[in-house]
Amino acid sequence: MSDRLDLQALNRALLARQLLLARSTRSTVEAIEHLVGMQAQIPNSPYLGLWTRLDRFDPATLSRMITGRRAVRAALMRGTLHLCTARDYLSIRPLVQTVLTRGLNGNFGRYLKGLGPQRIAEAGRRLLEKQPRGMAEISSLLQARWPDRDARTLGYAVQYLLPIVQLPPRGVWGATGPVIWATAKGWLGRPLKNPPRALDRLVLRYLAAFGPASVMDMRSWSGIAGLREVVDRLRRRLRTFKSSEGDELFDLPDAPRPHRDTPAPPRFLPFYDNVLLGHADRSRVIPDGGGKWFFPTEGLLVGTILVDGFLAGRWRIGQQRDRATLLIDPFVRLRKDNRTALIQEGRRLLGFAAAGAAHDIRINNLS
Repeated sequence: MSDRLDLQALNRALLARQLLLARSTRSTVEAIEHLVGMQAQIPNSPYLGLWTRLDRFDPATLSRMITGRRAVRAALMRGTLHLCTARDYLSIRPLVQTVLTRGLNGNFGRYLKGLGPQRIAEAGRRLLEKQPRGMAEISSLLQARWPDRDARTLGYAVQYLLPIVQLPPRGVWGATGPVIWATAKGWLGRPLKNPPRALDRLVLRYLAAFGPASVMDMRSWSGIAGLREVVDRLRRRLRTFKSSEGDELFDLPDAPRPHRDTPAPPRFLPFYDNVLLGHADRSRVIPDGGGKWFFPTEGLLVGTILVDGFLAGRWRIGQQRDRATLLIDPFVRLRKDNRTALIQEGRRLLGFAAAGAAHDIRINNLS
């Protein structure tokens, strides 16, 4: 009979896997690969995500990885932009092509009828093999070939169909620059890999970073269909649990599952963070599955906060001249000890994200 894990136990297991119970001494490379990539729609999100997880994180280390072609920003899990190591990209990218193709067909298929995807992919590849380009230029050049088609749709088709990566200075800490794309092979100098049992290994790595989890959680995180067959193949290597609702959960036998009452310090997360997006059932970290944590607009220095392990508010840093103000907007009433701990952690955040400026911290009262 499977052991049962309630939400509190699942929360502590997730925080331990995500390096959020205690800051880790792992290297930047080790952390990124343990987490199986990091959400990167916002260029500085991986930096903030690593800062909140690692005992000593120097943003210059990650910047050098990007400029040195040892880390890339590209579409991966769920078809969304992730930062991962180059070697992870080369092995994971083939596994998510079905996800990207499904996304292309669902979003743009009706606009591409009669125009085979291989023709678009080959045309896009030839353009990018000549030189890296921005998506507006790629779209315009493709429309010149197919003038009866929408330029934007043709550009998106290239993003869905080709293994392409964003080039620095995009994604470099403190730098700005346009979004320029190149083929992964051209930028990294190596082809994609598709070794045997690659999907099995991806599932095991997901469990190491997000488990215990259901098959639906695995699909929600990756976007990949057909994972039940993979889990059934791996079942003898896994331990099974039941959620409070009776769902079957899978995990690595020796993975950390701290006691449900283990203290969880407050954490500041970036705007997007996979700890909030890595499951179909997000109640293990988002109370009542709440969605109000989303901001009406994205931003470089905005994000969410965890208090006692669960989503409890939002944060934003505003800067005027030489002063930076951290505004904390809680969704729940904060105990005095939590307020004190948030302020202490907020000072660390300001020291990292707004170094050199004078600092203020303001916590809004819950209305």
